[in-house]
Parts: sequence; structure tokens; C-alpha cells
Amino acid sequence: MAPEASPPGGATRYIQTTRGLLSYSQLAPLLAERVLRVERDIAAGTFAAQALAPDLLLEFHRAIAGDLCPEWAGRWRDAEVRVGEHHPPPPYRVPMLMRDYGEDLRVRLENAPGRMDELLLETLAFAEGRLLSIHPFTDFNGRVTRLFLRELLRHLELPPVDLVPTDPAGEVAYRAALRAGDGLDWRPMMKMWRQRFEQFSESAS
Repeated sequence: MAPEASPPGGATRYIQTTRGLLSYSQLAPLLAERVLRVERDIAAGTFAAQALAPDLLLEFHRAIAGDLCPEWAGRWRDAEVRVGEHHPPPPYRVPMLMRDYGEDLRVRLENAPGRMDELLLETLAFAEGRLLSIHPFTDFNGRVTRLFLRELLRHLELPPVDLVPTDPAGEVAYRAALRAGDGLDWRPMMKMWRQRFEQFSESAS
């Protein structure tokens, strides 16, 4: 089961699925269909009664991959992975770390203001950066994280900002922010969130 990081040398990734052994490029459109369905459900408030907690992440993962990779979809990863230069925690620590993540996020949300300020930006930065640093799933962590952030933004009544960098410079800055988050420094990711809201405001005006 391949982790979400790209293999060395630009090699093609393959993942065993219920439709056979698929390259990542073959699998991507199938995932995109399922992600779109979940995004529509999020916009419709389908998950509004559910807590922003690890169980919701597991549900999202099952929703996008459960019929394709039933052996491991909707479960915390059980293998070591490497994501670029980042070595996520060993699999035996993932359940505990995700419990801690859920509790930390709950407390942060209880104290986050209803207006845009540093505490709210730090909460958003933590929600994204810490989750990706733990890398709780065997694969598709980025997709599930973005779905979770979509539900978080809906919950906080914040605009649906773009979550994926659209240019090379933005990609470099984003990866640097994630590396800082691996060390629990949320300032670069807070800057990313501030820019996302500013860009949304500019595009809406």
C-alpha cells in the first residue's frame, strides 16, 4: 500500500484497488468523483450535527476510498511512511495522537472568536498543519484534510477559500509552512490562511 508521498525518481505509483492495480493517474479521477460528492454534502450541511473530531475524518476517508480500497480505507495507517523529508510518527502512535488532535482542536474551537484574529488563524493553521504532520492514513491524507477543512470553514461560517496552491511560488511557501508545522510553529501556516482570506476577498470584490 503506497503512502501519499511520491516515489523516488518520478516513478509511477500503483495502488491495489477493487478495480485492479491502478496507477495514481488512473485512480485520481475516481477519487475526484467521490470527493465532489462529499463536498456537496458538506455544503448542504449533512455533517452539521457531527463533532469536528477524528471519527469524522474516518468517515470522510471511507467515503472517498471505501469502495476502492476497503482493506484500509477508513482506518488509521498501520505502516511507516515518509512524506518528502518528513517522517510522520510511527503507526502505533497514530490512534493516541489523533485523540489528542481532536481534543486540542475542540478546546481551540471553544476559545476561537467569532471574528478574524490571530487566535482564529492559529486554530485553522493547527487544524491543517497538525493533521498533515500526523499523516494518519495510509494514503489520501491531503484530500481528507481538505474535506475536513471545508467542514470546519462551514462550521465557523467562514468563506470557502481556495485550499490548494495555484502557482509554483505558492506551492513552495505551502510546503515550507507544513515543515514549520511539523515543528509546531504555526506562524507560516497562519500567514497562508491570512493570504487565503485576502485572496478570496479580492476575488469576490
